[in-house]
Amino acid sequence: MSENKTGGRRAVGIAALLLAVAAVCLWGSSRMTWVTVTSSDGLGEDRTTNLDGGTWAAATTPLALVLVAAIAAAFAVRGWMVRVLGVLVAVVAVVAAIPAIGLLTGEASNERAGDIAGFDRVGTQVTAVDVSTAPALLVLFGSVVALAAAIVLIRKPTAAGGLSSKYDSPAARREAATKRGADDGKAEPPTQRMLWDALDAGEDPTVEGAGDGPASGGSSPRADDVSKDTGPAGTRPEGE
Repeated sequence: MSENKTGGRRAVGIAALLLAVAAVCLWGSSRMTWVTVTSSDGLGEDRTTNLDGGTWAAATTPLALVLVAAIAAAFAVRGWMVRVLGVLVAVVAVVAAIPAIGLLTGEASNERAGDIAGFDRVGTQVTAVDVSTAPALLVLFGSVVALAAAIVLIRKPTAAGGLSSKYDSPAARREAATKRGADDGKAEPPTQRMLWDALDAGEDPTVEGAGDGPASGGSSPRADDVSKDTGPAGTRPEGE
């Protein structure tokens, strides 16, 4: 059990590191120039316009933020939700790689560049398009790293992970401690937090069987009925 827990924590740490690297790659690429467009309006000299990743591939920055959010989610979710998170990260990796692959395969035509730059609305014609491969390769690297993080999350042991037990309710902590004691075949010594929980519930944790007292709903032994008529004061009851 402890080996699974250690392996699960290690997997979360590795996945978080990979997600951070992938997010930095996507964010950095969104600030770099992807395409340089040379245009002319027929009235003056040619104009040069730089299209960065946030303009040419508008989804790059939001996808980088999604990967950052996935880091926090990797530490919060548990069980089958970890695998769902891994699948979502894989989808983000594929979506981020699509515009980079398109740029490297010659998708940056004059028409597309002019449309993204908004030249069609001002009557300007594109005369040349210069493509930068470095930002596209950086996105591809980040996508591969994010895909590796997704694989780590999908294969992560499910016995560990999730939020710490300190966020559980007092009743849940007492129940978990009781279950662990039953599984081990012996009672587990109460922790300081469990003692405080018992005091909050109106029980005395120092008394054995305190849970059967009045505070926990048990019935207290009834005192002897002293209302019986014993006769006048100073006299003995009849029959003695």
